Amino acid sequence: MRLRTVIATATAALAAATAMTAAAPATANTAISAAAVPATDHACSPSVSIDRFSDALDKTTYEGTFVGNFSALAVDRDGSLAALEDRSSLFDLDARTLRPKRVVQLADEKGAALDSEGLVVDRDGTRLITSETEPSIRRYSRDGTILDRLPVPSSLLVAPAGRATSNQTFEGLTLLPGGRTLLASMENAISGDSTDLVRFQTWTRTRGNHFRLGAQYAYRIDAGLGVPEVQATPDGRLLVLERGFTAGVGNTVRLYLADPRRATDTSGIENLTGQAGVRVIKKRLLADIADCPSLGATAKQPQPNPLLDNIEGMTITGHDHGRLKVLLVSDDNQGATQTTRFYYLRVRV
Repeated sequence: MRLRTVIATATAALAAATAMTAAAPATANTAISAAAVPATDHACSPSVSIDRFSDALDKTTYEGTFVGNFSALAVDRDGSLAALEDRSSLFDLDARTLRPKRVVQLADEKGAALDSEGLVVDRDGTRLITSETEPSIRRYSRDGTILDRLPVPSSLLVAPAGRATSNQTFEGLTLLPGGRTLLASMENAISGDSTDLVRFQTWTRTRGNHFRLGAQYAYRIDAGLGVPEVQATPDGRLLVLERGFTAGVGNTVRLYLADPRRATDTSGIENLTGQAGVRVIKKRLLADIADCPSLGATAKQPQPNPLLDNIEGMTITGHDHGRLKVLLVSDDNQGATQTTRFYYLRVRV
């Protein structure tokens, strides 16, 4: 599984990367034919359409490093893509071709690898990155040097230190518009909370680009699903991915629009059990990705739609005619039955 934005601010992201095109990508080390289909009327729902997909990076390497296991995407300040994999590698990708240009290896303070899941490129170009083993959020320089570590509420730590389950913690990370508030989404519920309620934790920026703990909110997930990613929209709402997997059936991936602005601050509530008086984050289904046209995609294992895979990363790359341009990526877990696939969506919010 292994109030994220993965960009300096939501507005900076929209300005930074309008260069995505339908060019067939290739890695630096391998000649690849990309699965890319020209966009026509590829509606997934009234709110979402898919322009194309690309498998160009599937099972490739760059400078001896496996390219895959992607858990997060962000638009960098120069318009390139930062792509985080959950085994401690952070890639720079060409935004147009997806071709890897650089890779940096990340580690914790003791030099150990991370289970890296969430990514924000901050306004100064530094990287805020979650690891879901503790969980933690660290600030890294572009070359992978640790610069800071953010506080985490004790209840969100993995048991026995806290009430969270290993590999079910900070999956999504995003900066809200203006860059003052950072938000991380837990993948699943902590012990003592209803199993369909996950906590979204925020931090407020202080002097010197440090962050202090802020409000916390409850988000209700669909049965059997968890939250692998969250991204802030320019108006302060959130795009939320919900994802699950059923053996022999395949993946479920749904995209929601959520609004935390009138939700109850749950930071002082020990157990979330659906009690009266707690307003959860409101959400509205934008699309079930299984309802998208397959565009000729193939799957390596049973799927409700061969286009589907283990989608885990998401970033807003720009806007076009009133729709957000949203890029998704799947985590192939470096396995033979899964694919590293990029999905180019247009989303009306």
